[in-house]
Amino acid sequence: MFFAHREEHLISTLLGSCVSVCLWDANLRCGGMNHYMLPLWNGKGLPTPKYGNIAIEKLVKHLLALGCRKGDLVAKVFGGASVIDLSQDLYSVGERNIQLAEEALKMNGIPILASEVGGTQAMKVEFNTKLGSVLVRKVVRQDWVRLPLPEGNLPKRT
Repeated sequence: MFFAHREEHLISTLLGSCVSVCLWDANLRCGGMNHYMLPLWNGKGLPTPKYGNIAIEKLVKHLLALGCRKGDLVAKVFGGASVIDLSQDLYSVGERNIQLAEEALKMNGIPILASEVGGTQAMKVEFNTKLGSVLVRKVVRQDWVRLPLPEGNLPKRT
């Protein structure tokens, strides 16, 4: 997912191991945000923005089409948490998502001005496309609700 606009919009997303990159041009007061689940598209299927390398490329291109200059863009990066205990996973999806964001932004010459990445808590991120401001709220695990499975009419396993 990605969204960018020259007018003011408040964009929000909820992140666990996913990462969001917010890009902003202070001269045009224009910005956008993406949200991706996996770091790299492997060349199979559609190159959708659920992959970091595609999401960042599309966001940059969209902002350039809106009149931004790449040299004026700055980034803020969020997410990449390990919200599920996978102690046997030595290199989590969240960590790979963070690394991809940092590398892609460096390759594009876009500095990261702020970031809140890693950890074990999910977060809600709100980005203002006109002001470039970001509000981050951590999601506390006690707030999570486990819904019971419906009884009866469950699909049969074959």
